[in-house]
Amino acid sequence: MKKLALAAALSAAASTAFAGSYAKDDVIIEAPVIVEETAQASSSAGILVPLILLALVVAVASAD
Repeated sequence: MKKLALAAALSAAASTAFAGSYAKDDVIIEAPVIVEETAQASSSAGILVPLILLALVVAVASAD
């Protein structure tokens, strides 16, 4: 009977020892992710480079 009472006491102590026990230093809180939208380029920026290249080609062709 003593062994049964000892086993019951040890099992009760073991189950409460692990219930919810974690070290508070191990908790890692990550910073929230912030998404920023970049400013849109103007619509003329997409056509500016080809126009400059075309002007260079025309200038080289007229130089001959």
